[in-house]
Amino acid sequence: MSRPDIDIAVIGAGAAGLATAIFTAARAPERRVVLFDGAQQPGAKILVSGGSRCNVTNTVVTEGDFNGGRPTLIRRVLRAYPATEAAGFFRRIGVALHEEPGGKLFPDSNRSRDVLDALVRESERCRVDLRRDHRVVDVGDDDIGFRLATSRGSFRTRVVVLATGGLSLPKTGSDGWGYDIARRFGHTIVPTTPALAPLVLDTDHSGVHRELSGVSHDVRLDIRVDGGIATRIRGSLLWTHFGISGPAALDASRHWLRAKLEGRDVHTTLSLVPDDRFESLERAFIELSGSRPRLSVQSAVAAHVPAAVAEVLLRLAGVPDSRTMAEMTRDERRKVTRALREWPLSIADSRGYNYAEVTAGGVPLTEINPATMESRIRPGLYLVGEILDVDGRIGGFNFQWAWSTAHVAATALGRAAATRR
Repeated sequence: MSRPDIDIAVIGAGAAGLATAIFTAARAPERRVVLFDGAQQPGAKILVSGGSRCNVTNTVVTEGDFNGGRPTLIRRVLRAYPATEAAGFFRRIGVALHEEPGGKLFPDSNRSRDVLDALVRESERCRVDLRRDHRVVDVGDDDIGFRLATSRGSFRTRVVVLATGGLSLPKTGSDGWGYDIARRFGHTIVPTTPALAPLVLDTDHSGVHRELSGVSHDVRLDIRVDGGIATRIRGSLLWTHFGISGPAALDASRHWLRAKLEGRDVHTTLSLVPDDRFESLERAFIELSGSRPRLSVQSAVAAHVPAAVAEVLLRLAGVPDSRTMAEMTRDERRKVTRALREWPLSIADSRGYNYAEVTAGGVPLTEINPATMESRIRPGLYLVGEILDVDGRIGGFNFQWAWSTAHVAATALGRAAATRR
C-alpha cells in the first residue's frame, strides 16, 4: 500500500479543530498532523465569542447543561475531559482565568485574542502543520483512507477529523459544509436551527419591546409546547428594538425554534417575579392596600420590576398608573398579578444564524463512538465540536464541548498511532 501524504487531517481551525490538533500532536509527535482552514486568520469565532472576551468554560459542567444528544453519551464525553482539566490546560499555555457570576471562566485579560494566540502558539510548539487559506472543498475515499481536495491541491490521509462547526455566525466561515461530507459518508443529520440567538417579537402584538429597549432585569421564561410547560429558563433578559436578548432569551431560543421546526404549538410567557406564586403575590398586594393605601399601584409594581417595565405592564393590564392601592379593584389586582406572573410574549422568530452563537442539530451522537469520537459508520472519520447534535446553554458550555470532544478524539488517535509503530 502506498504511503499517505499526511497521517491525520483536521478540517477546521476553530476551537474544536485547534484543540484536536494540539492534543493529537502532543500524544503522537511522530505523526504528521495537518490542520486545514479556509481563512488566512483562523479562529474567527473564538475572537467574537463572549463579547470578544471568550468564556472558555465553566466551573461546573454536566450533561444537564446541554441539549440534543443523549445525556448518557454527553456525560461520558465530558467526564473524559472535565472543565477542571480544560481550565488547567489554558493556564499551562499562558491564559490565566478568573471566575465571574454563574461560574463563567474568562481570561484575566478579558481578551479573546489572547485565547486564540495561545492556542496557535501551542499548536506551533506541538509542531502542528497549520495550513491557512487551504479550504477543503471535497473529501472522498482513497485506498490509503481519504483523499482531500483543497483550494491549494489534493492530499491523501489515513484519518480525517471533521471540526467544521455548524451554521452559526457564517461571517466567521461556518457554512454547514461539514454536514454534507458527513452525510456523504452515510451519516444522518438532525435538522438544524439557530441556538443561543436573540428572539424577534411580533410588533403587531404590542411593540412594547421598543419602548423598553435597553432595559435589563432578571426573569423566567416558560416555554409551553402543545399545552404543557416544556422548559423553564431563569436569567437576565434584555429588551431590544427588535425583541429580547440576554442570557434568558438566548437559552430559550433553541427550545422555541425546535418546537416550531417540529410543527408543534409553542407559546412563551414571561414571569417578572419568578420566586413569587400568584396567591402570595396577590396577598402581598392586599396587605399593601391596608398598610399603605395611598401608595400608587405603579410604585407598588415598580418594587418588583424596573419602573419602565411597571409603566408598560399597567398599561397593558388596563390599570391607570395614577390608581392608588386603596382604589385598585379586585379585578385590576388580579390582572396586574397575572401580568407579573405570566406576561405573554408573541415571538415571531429568532435573528437567525447571523446572530446565533451555536447551531442546534447535526450528526447524532448515536452514530459516534463516545469513547473515541470516531464514526460508527465510516472508520477513520472523527467528528468533534459543533458539527454534532449537541448544543449547550450560555456560559462557556459550548467551548467545553469543543475541548472535551477534541481530547477524546486525540486520545484515541494517540493510542491508534502507538499501535502502528
